[in-house]
Amino acid sequence: MPRGTSIQQKVIAFLLLFSIVSFAYAQEDDQDEGELPIITDRDIYIPELYTKGDQAFLISLGLIFPTVFLNGGKVMNHNFEPPVGGTGSLGYNYFLNSNFFLGGEIAGMFNSTLGMNTVFIIPIGFRIGYQFIVWRFEFPVSIMAGVNWHRFLEDGYFGFFLKGGGSVYYRFNPEWSFGLNANWNWLPEWIPDDPKKNVDGNIVDLTFSVRYHF
Repeated sequence: MPRGTSIQQKVIAFLLLFSIVSFAYAQEDDQDEGELPIITDRDIYIPELYTKGDQAFLISLGLIFPTVFLNGGKVMNHNFEPPVGGTGSLGYNYFLNSNFFLGGEIAGMFNSTLGMNTVFIIPIGFRIGYQFIVWRFEFPVSIMAGVNWHRFLEDGYFGFFLKGGGSVYYRFNPEWSFGLNANWNWLPEWIPDDPKKNVDGNIVDLTFSVRYHF
């Protein structure tokens, strides 16, 4: 057999073997690609559960709405005009686990009166809360108790207050979340020397909050 024919046969055999191996590898690669999961934005972001020691700072701004004011169990005119004021607060949360948290808050409220004067209220309190987590959304509910100081003209009062409500937050990234809050504030003013002057003030606040998680 001529030498050239032998070389040609070897080249053909090599090319044939190379083609078979390449085709088999391509088939296996196609099968692997077909098994890859479809990645969506929901899969990319998996919110980390809170653990004991996680913390958050909160800054909130919004409006207050004087609602029901009671004197001796009877509804009285609160004399706020307009019945809309402003509020702002600084808060802190410490998480005991994925859902339960403790915290505190200092806030400031103001509202005008019929006489074109302004009432200032400064509540300071401690809170306990529980939050539900659904994808990037968090739904905390909490109750807070503490003391408040308020002043109107030359008169001042220091006493107890109670606050409870709920929120919805969107977790933008691991460090920041943004949300809305709705709370009911009970601000009693009790006069031991003259109980007939006791007033139970109720104020609703609606605020926008920014939370920094660390």
